[in-house]
Amino acid sequence: MSAERPIYLRAHGGPDHQGVPLVDFSTNSNACGPCPAALLAVRQADASQYPDPAYTALRQQLAKFHDVTVQRVLLAASASEFIFRITALVARQAGRTICLPPHSYGDYAQAARAYGLAVVTGAETAALRWACEPSSPLGAAQPGLGELVDGIEANAVVVLDRAYEPLRLSGALALTDAQLHTVWQLWTPNKALGLTGVRAAYVIAPLEAEEAVEALEQLCPSWPVGAHGVAMLQAWTRSNVQTWLADSRHTLRDWKARQIALCESMGWTCVPSHANFFCVRPLLSAAMTLQQALAALRSQGIKLRDTASFGLPGYVRVSVQAPAGQDALAQACQHVIRKTP
Repeated sequence: MSAERPIYLRAHGGPDHQGVPLVDFSTNSNACGPCPAALLAVRQADASQYPDPAYTALRQQLAKFHDVTVQRVLLAASASEFIFRITALVARQAGRTICLPPHSYGDYAQAARAYGLAVVTGAETAALRWACEPSSPLGAAQPGLGELVDGIEANAVVVLDRAYEPLRLSGALALTDAQLHTVWQLWTPNKALGLTGVRAAYVIAPLEAEEAVEALEQLCPSWPVGAHGVAMLQAWTRSNVQTWLADSRHTLRDWKARQIALCESMGWTCVPSHANFFCVRPLLSAAMTLQQALAALRSQGIKLRDTASFGLPGYVRVSVQAPAGQDALAQACQHVIRKTP
């Protein structure tokens, strides 16, 4: 009898084997959510029927929302699904290298390993180049993004992950419309809408990328987005949902300022961020490791995101939460983390 194979675990925030945290700082979902109008649309979705396999109406709505042709809109089951699919395409086209941001989401590298692409440091030599802004886990501008985009060769693929653009609380993307038309833009509205349990994403392809779009469609299984994902993405394009999102950013800015002040009052070092999350280095006693501190907080119902999997050990990423959640964090820290004198 063969030994049981271990389950492959990826590092993510959110619920774990202990269930849903009482206060979850570990995911970057909009703490003002869920968006009422989007949630209602999801609840009213007709799950008894297949979606249109071509997603005709949804593609038209997304194209109008972004002011692009409908041929440039691709649907994806999630951001992670598209990450693996476009990596597969690059590998199929004999691409052998990938360039990553200094700190980045682990699925970029995981997909590269799955398809045999080697990670290189020089973007100018990479067949697939990833960018994310605001970045994760830092929530900052990506250094050299303009140069990365301007240096695209005909056979190279640049993907800009825009998961956190709708939750940008300061700053602005330093790319022109002309530059954006040269990259693949990956959008995942579920975070901004506070509906991370609904898995659906979409991509705006570069101009004159018809062959690559067709190839990606051929690599895609039928119906990547179910009825609930369709309902969420359709709601995303509506003016009342965008108004709710804009209002939520005002609230999040106030909550963020309060949360930074609270963290600093505990002696934690906060890293500047443009998004609804930021990284901190907690102040711990010499006898306590970061992993022990996170486990102790988790036992109190508070979950933070260790950033070691992003290539940033010693820090944690915290999403901006409502004042009640912030106070719960401070109270839990008083019980489980002893400050250094």
